[in-house]
Amino acid sequence: MTLYQVVADRPTGRLTPADVVAVIAGSLLLTLSAKVQVPFYPVPMTMQTLAVIGLGLALGPVRGAAAVALYLAEGALGLPVFAGTPEKGIGLTYMMGPTGGYLLGYIFAALLAGWLAERGWDRNVFTAMAVALIAGAVIYVPGLFWLGSVIAWDKPVLALGLFPFIPGDIMKAVLAAVAFPAAWKWLSAKGMN
Repeated sequence: MTLYQVVADRPTGRLTPADVVAVIAGSLLLTLSAKVQVPFYPVPMTMQTLAVIGLGLALGPVRGAAAVALYLAEGALGLPVFAGTPEKGIGLTYMMGPTGGYLLGYIFAALLAGWLAERGWDRNVFTAMAVALIAGAVIYVPGLFWLGSVIAWDKPVLALGLFPFIPGDIMKAVLAAVAFPAAWKWLSAKGMN
């Protein structure tokens, strides 16, 4: 069970207006998190990984991945939702650039984080941190393969697309590890789970 299901006090299964609102709000959160960035080249550091993992943990795998998919669809349609847009291009042109694989990895990360949350991994600090680290690592698989294909494999792909982001990802994992178990504790105190 995810935080969303507890707060909404209903089982999973059918799409409700609250689900639609949660997915839209999730896509807006991703847009805001993309605009909070530290400019690195060729991939900027943003708060998106924390938002993606948080969406999976809070909304579950289906709603979390739907929020990411909506965000990607908004970007593909040319809305300036990505980091560095519209200055660095918009739409599919932007998505085909160096960050395209990371964007794709967001869907897998939200699915995995949500799946693990449904199994209770978001309820204690250690397992929540493991979820955040594992889901964050999932983003790098398509991200690094895509980056290497775009900038060429003779470039230092790991130095450009992985190593600079590790300290930030660890800090984001710590934030998730503190926030989600605290939310469950608060809900327990209110008698909501």
